[in-house]
Amino acid sequence: MQVSVETLGNLERRMTFRLPADTVDTQVGGRLREIARTARIKGFRPGKVPTKVIEQRYGDQVRSEILNGMLRESFDNAVRENELRLAGNPQIEQSAEAAGEGELAYVATFEVVPDFGDIDMAALNVVRHTSDVENADIDRMIENLRQQRQSWTRVERAAKAGDLATLENWSEVDGVRRPSEGAEKGSTVLGSGAMLKELEDAVVGMSPNEEKTVKVDFPADWRIAEFAGKQVDIHMQLLELSEPVLPEVDAAFIRSFGVKSGESDQFRNEIRSNLERELKGALMQRLRREVGEQLVEKYKGVELPPRVVENEARSLQANMAEQARRSGQRLDPSLEPFMDAARKRVLVALLVGEIARRNDLRLEQRRVNETMRLIASTYEEPEQVIELYRNDPQLMAGLQSRVMEEQVIDWIAERAQHTEQALSFQDAIRQ
Repeated sequence: MQVSVETLGNLERRMTFRLPADTVDTQVGGRLREIARTARIKGFRPGKVPTKVIEQRYGDQVRSEILNGMLRESFDNAVRENELRLAGNPQIEQSAEAAGEGELAYVATFEVVPDFGDIDMAALNVVRHTSDVENADIDRMIENLRQQRQSWTRVERAAKAGDLATLENWSEVDGVRRPSEGAEKGSTVLGSGAMLKELEDAVVGMSPNEEKTVKVDFPADWRIAEFAGKQVDIHMQLLELSEPVLPEVDAAFIRSFGVKSGESDQFRNEIRSNLERELKGALMQRLRREVGEQLVEKYKGVELPPRVVENEARSLQANMAEQARRSGQRLDPSLEPFMDAARKRVLVALLVGEIARRNDLRLEQRRVNETMRLIASTYEEPEQVIELYRNDPQLMAGLQSRVMEEQVIDWIAERAQHTEQALSFQDAIRQ
Protein backbone atom coordinates (compact mmCIF):
# COMPACT_ATOMS: atom_id res chain seq x y z
CA MET A 1 0.00 0.00 0.00
CA GLN A 2 1.30 3.48 -0.93
CA VAL A 3 0.74 6.30 1.58
CA SER A 4 1.38 10.03 1.22
CA VAL A 5 0.84 12.78 3.82
CA GLU A 6 0.10 16.45 3.03
CA THR A 7 -0.02 19.48 5.32
CA LEU A 8 -3.23 21.49 4.80
CA GLY A 9 -2.81 23.93 7.67
CA ASN A 10 -1.10 24.34 11.02
CA LEU A 11 -2.96 21.39 12.50
CA GLU A 12 -4.74 19.73 9.56
CA ARG A 13 -3.28 16.88 7.54
CA ARG A 14 -4.41 14.79 4.58
CA MET A 15 -3.26 11.23 4.03
CA THR A 16 -3.84 9.35 0.76
CA PHE A 17 -3.80 5.54 0.57
CA ARG A 18 -3.34 3.63 -2.68
CA LEU A 19 -3.51 -0.12 -2.83
CA PRO A 20 -3.74 -2.65 -5.69
CA ALA A 21 -7.33 -3.69 -6.28
CA ASP A 22 -6.26 -7.30 -6.95
CA THR A 23 -4.73 -7.50 -3.44
CA VAL A 24 -8.12 -6.71 -1.97
CA ASP A 25 -9.83 -9.15 -4.33
CA THR A 26 -7.38 -11.91 -3.37
CA GLN A 27 -8.02 -11.45 0.36
CA VAL A 28 -11.78 -11.21 -0.16
CA GLY A 29 -11.75 -14.39 -2.25
CA GLY A 30 -9.74 -16.26 0.37
CA ARG A 31 -12.10 -15.22 3.15
CA LEU A 32 -15.19 -16.21 1.12
CA ARG A 33 -13.68 -19.65 0.47
CA GLU A 34 -13.18 -20.08 4.23
CA ILE A 35 -16.82 -19.16 4.81
CA ALA A 36 -17.98 -21.56 2.08
CA ARG A 37 -16.41 -24.52 3.90
CA THR A 38 -18.57 -24.04 7.00
CA ALA A 39 -21.58 -21.96 5.87
CA ARG A 40 -25.01 -23.44 6.54
CA ILE A 41 -27.56 -22.14 4.07
CA LYS A 42 -30.99 -23.68 3.63
CA GLY A 43 -31.20 -25.81 0.50
CA PHE A 44 -27.49 -26.65 0.36
CA ARG A 45 -25.31 -29.23 2.08
CA PRO A 46 -22.49 -27.86 4.29
CA GLY A 47 -19.42 -27.19 2.16
CA LYS A 48 -21.42 -27.46 -1.08
CA VAL A 49 -22.83 -23.93 -1.30
CA PRO A 50 -22.10 -22.44 -4.77
CA THR A 51 -19.51 -19.66 -4.85
CA LYS A 52 -22.01 -17.23 -6.39
CA VAL A 53 -24.44 -17.74 -3.47
CA ILE A 54 -21.64 -17.14 -0.93
CA GLU A 55 -20.63 -13.94 -2.75
CA GLN A 56 -24.21 -12.67 -2.84
CA ARG A 57 -24.75 -13.45 0.86
CA TYR A 58 -21.41 -12.37 2.36
CA GLY A 59 -19.45 -10.52 -0.34
CA ASP A 60 -20.21 -6.91 0.64
CA GLN A 61 -19.67 -7.53 4.35
CA VAL A 62 -16.37 -9.38 3.82
CA ARG A 63 -15.04 -6.72 1.41
CA SER A 64 -15.94 -3.97 3.88
CA GLU A 65 -14.24 -5.78 6.78
CA ILE A 66 -11.06 -6.45 4.80
CA LEU A 67 -10.84 -2.90 3.44
CA ASN A 68 -11.43 -1.42 6.90
CA GLY A 69 -8.75 -3.65 8.39
CA MET A 70 -6.19 -2.79 5.68
CA LEU A 71 -6.95 0.93 5.91
CA ARG A 72 -6.78 0.94 9.72
CA GLU A 73 -3.47 -0.95 9.74
CA SER A 74 -1.92 1.23 7.03
CA PHE A 75 -3.19 4.42 8.66
CA ASP A 76 -1.77 3.43 12.06
CA ASN A 77 1.57 2.48 10.48
CA ALA A 78 1.73 5.79 8.60
CA VAL A 79 0.92 7.72 11.79
CA ARG A 80 3.81 5.99 13.60
CA GLU A 81 6.26 6.38 10.72
CA ASN A 82 5.50 10.09 10.35
CA GLU A 83 5.44 10.63 14.15
CA LEU A 84 1.97 12.17 13.99
CA ARG A 85 -0.06 12.72 17.15
CA LEU A 86 -3.74 12.68 16.26
CA ALA A 87 -6.34 14.93 17.87
CA GLY A 88 -9.71 13.26 17.25
CA ASN A 89 -10.72 10.62 14.74
CA PRO A 90 -9.85 10.80 11.03
CA GLN A 91 -12.43 11.13 8.27
CA ILE A 92 -11.71 8.50 5.59
CA GLU A 93 -13.40 8.54 2.18
CA GLN A 94 -12.80 6.72 -1.08
CA SER A 95 -11.30 8.90 -3.83
CA ALA A 96 -11.73 7.87 -7.46
CA GLU A 97 -9.64 10.86 -8.62
CA ALA A 98 -6.57 9.76 -6.64
CA ALA A 99 -6.68 6.17 -7.89
CA GLY A 100 -4.46 4.96 -10.70
CA GLU A 101 -5.20 2.06 -13.00
CA GLY A 102 -5.91 -1.10 -11.01
CA GLU A 103 -5.83 0.82 -7.73
CA LEU A 104 -8.19 1.77 -4.93
CA ALA A 105 -7.54 5.10 -3.26
CA TYR A 106 -8.75 6.54 0.04
CA VAL A 107 -8.18 9.98 1.56
CA ALA A 108 -8.04 10.54 5.32
CA THR A 109 -8.27 14.07 6.72
CA PHE A 110 -7.46 14.64 10.36
CA GLU A 111 -6.06 17.11 12.85
CA VAL A 112 -2.95 16.76 15.00
CA VAL A 113 -2.05 17.76 18.54
CA PRO A 114 -0.60 21.29 18.72
CA ASP A 115 2.93 21.94 19.93
CA PHE A 116 2.65 22.87 23.61
CA GLY A 117 6.35 23.57 23.99
CA ASP A 118 7.79 22.98 27.45
CA ILE A 119 5.11 21.77 29.90
CA ASP A 120 6.34 22.75 33.35
CA MET A 121 4.19 21.33 36.14
CA ALA A 122 6.09 23.31 38.77
CA ALA A 123 4.68 26.52 37.25
CA LEU A 124 1.16 25.52 38.26
CA ASN A 125 -0.30 26.47 41.65
CA VAL A 126 -3.01 24.01 42.66
CA VAL A 127 -5.33 24.02 45.68
CA ARG A 128 -5.82 20.43 46.82
CA HIS A 129 -8.92 19.93 48.94
CA THR A 130 -9.10 17.37 51.73
CA SER A 131 -12.01 16.07 53.77
CA ASP A 132 -13.11 13.21 56.02
CA VAL A 133 -16.38 11.51 56.82
CA GLU A 134 -17.38 12.33 60.41
CA ASN A 135 -19.95 10.65 62.65
CA ALA A 136 -22.22 13.67 62.17
CA ASP A 137 -22.23 13.00 58.43
CA ILE A 138 -23.35 9.41 59.06
CA ASP A 139 -26.06 10.67 61.43
CA ARG A 140 -27.25 13.10 58.76
CA MET A 141 -27.43 10.32 56.17
CA ILE A 142 -29.41 8.07 58.51
CA GLU A 143 -31.83 10.94 59.06
CA ASN A 144 -32.18 11.33 55.28
CA LEU A 145 -32.90 7.60 54.97
CA ARG A 146 -35.57 7.91 57.66
CA GLN A 147 -37.18 10.76 55.74
CA GLN A 148 -37.16 8.66 52.56
CA ARG A 149 -39.09 5.94 54.42
CA GLN A 150 -41.45 8.29 56.26
CA SER A 151 -45.19 7.65 56.29
CA TRP A 152 -48.06 10.11 56.64
CA THR A 153 -50.81 10.27 59.26
CA ARG A 154 -53.92 12.42 58.89
CA VAL A 155 -54.33 15.17 61.47
CA GLU A 156 -57.04 17.67 62.38
CA ARG A 157 -55.20 20.84 63.32
CA ALA A 158 -53.69 23.97 61.78
CA ALA A 159 -51.20 23.34 58.98
CA LYS A 160 -47.49 23.93 59.54
CA ALA A 161 -44.24 23.55 57.61
CA GLY A 162 -43.43 19.92 56.83
CA ASP A 163 -47.08 18.82 56.58
CA LEU A 164 -48.52 17.19 53.47
CA ALA A 165 -51.44 19.35 52.32
CA THR A 166 -54.03 18.13 49.82
CA LEU A 167 -55.63 21.17 48.19
CA GLU A 168 -58.38 22.02 45.77
CA ASN A 169 -58.15 25.35 43.97
CA TRP A 170 -59.42 27.47 41.11
CA SER A 171 -58.23 30.85 39.88
CA GLU A 172 -59.71 34.07 38.62
CA VAL A 173 -57.71 36.31 36.29
CA ASP A 174 -59.07 39.32 34.36
CA GLY A 175 -62.55 38.26 35.44
CA VAL A 176 -62.20 34.80 33.86
CA ARG A 177 -62.43 31.60 35.94
CA ARG A 178 -59.81 28.86 35.42
CA PRO A 179 -60.81 26.11 35.08
CA SER A 180 -64.22 27.21 33.87
CA GLU A 181 -65.88 24.42 35.90
CA GLY A 182 -64.78 22.41 38.91
CA ALA A 183 -61.36 22.80 40.53
CA GLU A 184 -57.81 21.47 40.31
CA LYS A 185 -56.61 19.09 43.00
CA GLY A 186 -53.06 18.39 44.15
CA SER A 187 -50.80 17.73 47.13
CA THR A 188 -47.65 19.44 48.34
CA VAL A 189 -45.30 19.34 51.32
CA LEU A 190 -45.39 22.78 52.92
CA GLY A 191 -41.97 24.39 52.86
CA SER A 192 -40.72 22.28 49.93
CA GLY A 193 -40.98 25.18 47.49
CA ALA A 194 -43.15 23.21 45.07
CA MET A 195 -45.73 26.02 45.22
CA LEU A 196 -45.26 29.76 45.06
CA LYS A 197 -44.15 31.08 48.45
CA GLU A 198 -47.25 33.30 48.77
CA LEU A 199 -49.48 30.25 48.40
CA GLU A 200 -47.50 28.09 50.82
CA ASP A 201 -47.52 30.91 53.40
CA ALA A 202 -51.30 31.20 52.98
CA VAL A 203 -51.86 27.48 53.59
CA VAL A 204 -49.85 27.53 56.84
CA GLY A 205 -52.37 27.99 59.64
CA MET A 206 -55.35 26.66 57.68
CA SER A 207 -57.32 23.70 59.04
CA PRO A 208 -58.88 20.85 57.03
CA ASN A 209 -61.99 21.94 55.05
CA GLU A 210 -61.08 25.64 55.53
CA GLU A 211 -61.26 27.88 52.42
CA LYS A 212 -59.25 30.98 51.60
CA THR A 213 -58.73 33.40 48.68
CA VAL A 214 -55.23 34.77 48.08
CA LYS A 215 -54.12 37.50 45.67
CA VAL A 216 -50.85 36.48 43.98
CA ASP A 217 -48.66 38.59 41.71
CA PHE A 218 -47.22 36.19 39.12
CA PRO A 219 -43.78 36.86 37.56
CA ALA A 220 -43.64 38.05 33.96
CA ASP A 221 -41.99 34.82 32.78
CA TRP A 222 -44.53 32.49 34.42
CA ARG A 223 -45.07 29.29 32.45
CA ILE A 224 -48.85 29.85 32.15
CA ALA A 225 -49.20 32.75 29.73
CA GLU A 226 -52.62 33.87 31.07
CA PHE A 227 -51.09 34.43 34.53
CA ALA A 228 -47.72 35.90 33.50
CA GLY A 229 -47.17 39.36 34.96
CA LYS A 230 -50.71 39.59 36.41
CA GLN A 231 -52.40 39.62 39.81
CA VAL A 232 -54.53 36.49 40.18
CA ASP A 233 -57.12 35.51 42.79
CA ILE A 234 -56.46 31.95 43.94
CA HIS A 235 -59.38 30.27 45.72
CA MET A 236 -58.13 27.37 47.87
CA GLN A 237 -59.68 24.73 50.08
CA LEU A 238 -57.58 22.50 52.33
CA LEU A 239 -59.11 19.06 51.85
CA GLU A 240 -56.76 16.96 53.94
CA LEU A 241 -53.72 17.44 56.17
CA SER A 242 -51.12 14.81 57.14
CA GLU A 243 -48.00 14.95 59.25
CA PRO A 244 -44.83 12.91 58.68
CA VAL A 245 -44.05 9.89 60.83
CA LEU A 246 -40.39 8.83 60.76
CA PRO A 247 -39.51 5.15 61.29
CA GLU A 248 -37.37 4.06 64.22
CA VAL A 249 -33.81 2.99 63.40
CA ASP A 250 -34.38 -0.56 64.56
CA ALA A 251 -33.29 -3.94 63.20
CA ALA A 252 -36.17 -4.08 60.70
CA PHE A 253 -35.30 -0.63 59.34
CA ILE A 254 -31.62 -1.58 59.02
CA ARG A 255 -32.41 -4.88 57.28
CA SER A 256 -34.55 -3.02 54.74
CA PHE A 257 -31.28 -1.53 53.42
CA GLY A 258 -29.68 -4.93 52.85
CA VAL A 259 -27.81 -5.26 56.17
CA LYS A 260 -28.93 -8.78 57.05
CA SER A 261 -27.62 -8.69 60.62
CA GLY A 262 -29.76 -5.67 61.46
CA GLU A 263 -26.91 -4.39 63.64
CA SER A 264 -26.40 -0.66 64.01
CA ASP A 265 -22.57 -0.78 63.89
CA GLN A 266 -22.53 -2.67 60.59
CA PHE A 267 -25.17 -0.30 59.20
CA ARG A 268 -23.06 2.73 60.11
CA ASN A 269 -19.92 1.11 58.66
CA GLU A 270 -21.66 0.52 55.33
CA ILE A 271 -22.94 4.09 55.28
CA ARG A 272 -19.41 5.32 56.02
CA SER A 273 -18.04 3.27 53.10
CA ASN A 274 -20.65 4.71 50.75
CA LEU A 275 -19.97 8.28 51.90
CA GLU A 276 -16.21 7.79 51.59
CA ARG A 277 -16.70 6.55 48.03
CA GLU A 278 -18.83 9.60 47.23
CA LEU A 279 -16.28 11.87 48.90
CA LYS A 280 -13.39 10.37 46.93
CA GLY A 281 -15.18 11.05 43.67
CA ALA A 282 -16.07 14.61 44.72
CA LEU A 283 -12.48 15.41 45.75
CA MET A 284 -11.17 14.04 42.44
CA GLN A 285 -13.72 16.14 40.57
CA ARG A 286 -12.52 19.23 42.46
CA LEU A 287 -8.90 18.38 41.72
CA ARG A 288 -9.70 17.76 38.05
CA ARG A 289 -11.38 21.16 37.84
CA GLU A 290 -8.55 22.87 39.75
CA VAL A 291 -5.82 21.39 37.55
CA GLY A 292 -7.89 22.01 34.43
CA GLU A 293 -8.33 25.71 35.25
CA GLN A 294 -4.58 26.06 35.81
CA LEU A 295 -3.77 24.36 32.50
CA VAL A 296 -6.34 26.45 30.61
CA GLU A 297 -4.95 29.69 32.01
CA LYS A 298 -1.33 28.77 31.25
CA TYR A 299 -1.93 27.45 27.70
CA LYS A 300 -4.93 29.50 26.59
CA GLY A 301 -2.91 31.00 23.72
CA VAL A 302 -2.23 27.64 22.05
CA GLU A 303 -3.99 27.07 18.72
CA LEU A 304 -6.45 24.17 18.93
CA PRO A 305 -7.72 21.85 16.16
CA PRO A 306 -10.95 23.56 15.06
CA ARG A 307 -12.86 20.46 13.98
CA VAL A 308 -12.17 18.71 17.29
CA VAL A 309 -13.41 21.78 19.18
CA GLU A 310 -16.54 22.00 17.02
CA ASN A 311 -17.31 18.30 17.54
CA GLU A 312 -16.96 18.76 21.30
CA ALA A 313 -19.27 21.78 21.19
CA ARG A 314 -21.85 19.73 19.26
CA SER A 315 -21.62 17.00 21.88
CA LEU A 316 -22.20 19.53 24.68
CA GLN A 317 -25.09 21.04 22.74
CA ALA A 318 -26.69 17.62 22.18
CA ASN A 319 -26.49 16.80 25.90
CA MET A 320 -28.05 20.14 26.82
CA ALA A 321 -30.75 19.76 24.18
CA GLU A 322 -31.70 16.35 25.60
CA GLN A 323 -31.97 17.83 29.11
CA ALA A 324 -34.09 20.68 27.77
CA ARG A 325 -36.34 18.23 25.90
CA ARG A 326 -36.94 16.19 29.04
CA SER A 327 -38.01 19.31 30.94
CA GLY A 328 -40.30 20.41 28.11
CA GLN A 329 -38.10 23.31 27.00
CA ARG A 330 -36.45 24.25 23.73
CA LEU A 331 -32.79 25.07 23.23
CA ASP A 332 -31.31 27.82 21.07
CA PRO A 333 -29.82 25.95 18.06
CA SER A 334 -26.75 28.23 17.98
CA LEU A 335 -23.44 26.44 18.63
CA GLU A 336 -21.59 29.56 19.82
CA PRO A 337 -22.68 29.39 23.50
CA PHE A 338 -20.90 26.02 23.78
CA MET A 339 -17.65 26.92 22.01
CA ASP A 340 -15.78 28.37 24.99
CA ALA A 341 -16.48 25.34 27.19
CA ALA A 342 -15.57 23.06 24.27
CA ARG A 343 -12.21 24.83 23.77
CA LYS A 344 -11.36 24.40 27.44
CA ARG A 345 -12.33 20.73 27.47
CA VAL A 346 -10.34 19.98 24.32
CA LEU A 347 -7.32 21.93 25.59
CA VAL A 348 -7.26 20.04 28.89
CA ALA A 349 -7.83 16.66 27.22
CA LEU A 350 -4.99 17.22 24.74
CA LEU A 351 -2.65 18.45 27.46
CA VAL A 352 -3.43 15.47 29.68
CA GLY A 353 -2.74 13.12 26.77
CA GLU A 354 0.48 14.91 25.88
CA ILE A 355 1.73 14.85 29.49
CA ALA A 356 1.01 11.12 29.68
CA ARG A 357 2.91 10.52 26.42
CA ARG A 358 5.94 12.64 27.30
CA ASN A 359 6.31 11.07 30.73
CA ASP A 360 5.49 7.53 29.63
CA LEU A 361 2.59 7.26 32.09
CA ARG A 362 0.86 3.89 31.81
CA LEU A 363 -2.61 2.84 32.83
CA GLU A 364 -2.49 1.14 36.22
CA GLN A 365 -4.65 -1.97 36.16
CA ARG A 366 -4.85 -1.83 39.95
CA ARG A 367 -6.67 1.52 39.76
CA VAL A 368 -8.94 0.23 37.00
CA ASN A 369 -9.97 -2.75 39.14
CA GLU A 370 -10.41 -0.56 42.21
CA THR A 371 -12.60 1.94 40.35
CA MET A 372 -14.61 -0.87 38.79
CA ARG A 373 -15.24 -2.39 42.23
CA LEU A 374 -16.25 0.99 43.62
CA ILE A 375 -18.77 1.49 40.82
CA ALA A 376 -20.10 -2.06 41.19
CA SER A 377 -20.54 -1.70 44.95
CA THR A 378 -23.35 0.82 44.39
CA TYR A 379 -25.50 -1.94 42.82
CA GLU A 380 -27.34 -4.83 44.41
CA GLU A 381 -25.41 -7.43 42.37
CA PRO A 382 -21.79 -6.11 42.22
CA GLU A 383 -20.36 -9.21 40.54
CA GLN A 384 -22.82 -8.89 37.66
CA VAL A 385 -21.73 -5.28 37.11
CA ILE A 386 -18.05 -6.27 37.11
CA GLU A 387 -18.81 -9.03 34.60
CA LEU A 388 -20.68 -6.51 32.44
CA TYR A 389 -17.64 -4.23 32.29
CA ARG A 390 -15.30 -7.10 31.48
CA ASN A 391 -17.50 -8.30 28.61
CA ASP A 392 -18.28 -4.88 27.11
CA PRO A 393 -15.25 -3.35 25.33
CA GLN A 394 -16.94 0.04 25.02
CA LEU A 395 -17.77 0.23 28.73
CA MET A 396 -14.28 -0.91 29.67
CA ALA A 397 -12.66 1.62 27.31
CA GLY A 398 -14.64 4.43 28.92
CA LEU A 399 -13.61 3.27 32.39
CA GLN A 400 -9.95 3.01 31.38
CA SER A 401 -10.04 6.49 29.85
CA ARG A 402 -11.50 7.91 33.07
CA VAL A 403 -8.91 6.16 35.25
CA MET A 404 -6.04 7.25 33.01
CA GLU A 405 -7.18 10.86 33.21
CA GLU A 406 -7.33 10.63 37.01
CA GLN A 407 -3.83 9.15 37.09
CA VAL A 408 -2.45 12.05 35.04
CA ILE A 409 -4.34 14.64 37.12
CA ASP A 410 -2.83 13.14 40.29
CA TRP A 411 0.61 13.12 38.68
CA ILE A 412 0.30 16.80 37.71
CA ALA A 413 -0.96 17.83 41.16
CA GLU A 414 1.93 16.06 42.90
CA ARG A 415 4.49 18.02 40.87
CA ALA A 416 2.74 21.38 40.89
CA GLN A 417 3.02 23.90 43.66
CA HIS A 418 0.05 23.14 45.83
CA THR A 419 -1.65 24.08 49.05
CA GLU A 420 -4.12 21.97 51.00
CA GLN A 421 -7.52 23.25 52.04
CA ALA A 422 -9.67 21.23 54.42
CA LEU A 423 -13.42 21.09 53.79
CA SER A 424 -16.33 19.59 55.65
CA PHE A 425 -17.96 16.59 53.98
CA GLN A 426 -21.00 18.67 53.00
CA ASP A 427 -18.85 21.40 51.44
CA ALA A 428 -16.62 18.88 49.68
CA ILE A 429 -19.46 17.11 47.86
CA ARG A 430 -21.25 20.35 46.98
CA GLN A 431 -20.48 21.10 43.33
